[in-house]
Amino acid sequence: MNNTALNNPTKPKHFYLILTVLSLVGQIAWVVENMYLNVFIYKMFGASANAISLMVTASAVAATITTVIIGALSDKIGKRKIFISGGYILWGISIICFAFIRIDVINKLYPAVVSAASVGISLTIIMDCIMTFFGSSANDACFNAWLTESVPSEERGAAEGINAMMPLIAIIAVFGGFMGFNLDKAVSWTSIYLIIGITVLIIGILAAFFVKESIVKNDLNNSFWGNIFYGFRPSVIKSNTALYITLFAFAVFGISIQIFMPYLILYYNVTLALENYVLIMAPAIIISAIVTAFYGRVYDKIGYFNSLIPSLITLCVGYVILWNFTNIVAVFIGSLLMMCGYLCGSAVFGAMIREKIPENKAGMFQGLRIVGQVLIPGIVGPFIGAKILKNAKTIINDDGTTSFIPNEKIFIAALIVAVVLIVIVAIQSVFIKKEKSNG
Repeated sequence: MNNTALNNPTKPKHFYLILTVLSLVGQIAWVVENMYLNVFIYKMFGASANAISLMVTASAVAATITTVIIGALSDKIGKRKIFISGGYILWGISIICFAFIRIDVINKLYPAVVSAASVGISLTIIMDCIMTFFGSSANDACFNAWLTESVPSEERGAAEGINAMMPLIAIIAVFGGFMGFNLDKAVSWTSIYLIIGITVLIIGILAAFFVKESIVKNDLNNSFWGNIFYGFRPSVIKSNTALYITLFAFAVFGISIQIFMPYLILYYNVTLALENYVLIMAPAIIISAIVTAFYGRVYDKIGYFNSLIPSLITLCVGYVILWNFTNIVAVFIGSLLMMCGYLCGSAVFGAMIREKIPENKAGMFQGLRIVGQVLIPGIVGPFIGAKILKNAKTIINDDGTTSFIPNEKIFIAALIVAVVLIVIVAIQSVFIKKEKSNG
């Protein structure tokens, strides 16, 4: 068990407020990146499912490489705060840059270009990777290492419950904030990127004053490259088997989510023609967030396996409903169950991973966490989703271009992966029990 925080007297006053603000604002930025950049290139540039899949994959690779390198670097330097504050500031600036990726701007800069839409898609993918570099440096690598080091072991589930609910709170904030914008117009996207970018930038500035540095007991004799590859050593894997099995299970969990998540808003808005999907989804999101906040404490009380299986079953039931029904009531119920299972499962996986990370190695292992949480799901999930939607129906846009229509098959594919995950977790529980009995 990792008791790093028990011996670390750095837990700042108003810790949970700082945790909430940094996590929430970071997740708002990730919601824009994970859910709305897909909508952006779909509506502004007519992107295909393959283009969306490529963007998600490129971002996942960028996030993983960044987290591995910056996590190890912050361990070597022994500092988290400078990366959190500086990263959030640069993250905000990079988001603001998206405001200038527009057809009219591209035509002015490249008047001879044959397809401004193709340039727009390419620029968005490149800028997404740049934004991901700053976001992963600040949030994935250093904020998460700081959180691991600052939370006492007995509060791990409670803190992770708060951290895990933030994606849904962020979705509420973004959905609610976007209600007044017409996402078919470039001017709306310009306003959105400016608002989100400036907000993230300001939080980065405030973090410089309010985040209290955690104590990192780094070994100055270790080489930087040794730190980067530490988590990939066979000896480290052998001595932390439970951690790596959990990371593998988390990766399968993420694959299930990433099969449908890049297309979820398009499914609501285009396929189901739910123009008021924000009003329909907001209650489901709020309920899911509340459930997740309390569910982290369930992990503290009954442990990993007993709290994870109900989450996965709830997720599967949500998939079944979304796969079979399209009326508003059923979509609401299915989405509620899907979101509850997704966020509660994320909280349980997150708490277990933090619990199993070796003491004083938090930064080095954030890269491995991202491999399981982002890289593998970000490559495999969208690939499966794009294959499922390869022959999907299309619509003709006002400008004569065509766009694909996501269908319910993405949920049955996600369900199949989730069922496989339940089997994996059952096998994992047997392994953990044997490990405890032998120990």
